[in-house]
Amino acid sequence: MEDFVSETDSEYTSYWRDWFLSSRGNEYFCEIDEEYIMDRFNLTGLNTEVQYYQYALELVTDSFDLDCEDAMRDAIEKSARHLYGLVHARYIVTTRGLARMLDKYKKAEFGKCPRVMCNSHPLLPMGLSDVPNLKPVKLYCAKCEDIYNPKSSRHASIDGAYFGTSFHNILFQVYPTLVPTKSADRYIPVSMVSKFTPPQLSFVGRISNASICAAA
Repeated sequence: MEDFVSETDSEYTSYWRDWFLSSRGNEYFCEIDEEYIMDRFNLTGLNTEVQYYQYALELVTDSFDLDCEDAMRDAIEKSARHLYGLVHARYIVTTRGLARMLDKYKKAEFGKCPRVMCNSHPLLPMGLSDVPNLKPVKLYCAKCEDIYNPKSSRHASIDGAYFGTSFHNILFQVYPTLVPTKSADRYIPVSMVSKFTPPQLSFVGRISNASICAAA
């Protein structure tokens, strides 16, 4: 991931979120409303999960004003990215967050399913664990109900906890018209998926239909 740098120290904290969202590899993230981040209730418990929490929060909210060594600044920057990811997982299951992710989903900004029978159906990011640093983000196709690895190594290194295990379920519950009509085409066994899956976007597994309808 690119480092957040500026011409002067005074500019270091300017528009951190704009920089973060525009950095290569962060395309899966949506913008979090400043009001949401500034509400401490929404950040409950994160102070124990993020090193240099207060400094990281100040950096994310563009109020960081600490003159420190480069090593310390790098550590705070890393914590700020982690904090944004954790807040992001909470934000995208809110009404505003779902709407923003829906917009990206409709534009296929997360990619398209490689399976021929899915006709380039858009993918949705999901986590296999809500615990940070355990599983990287995966991509879910609601049409074939399969899970894939991201094409880009930058995306493949994103923590799955930044999207959570329930986001895709909630999105389809709130927007039920997005659930694709089931096709009469037969399911292709895993052993044959390679015929339809480019090596850059590898098949991971299948989610049962019940998972879409289950309450999160």
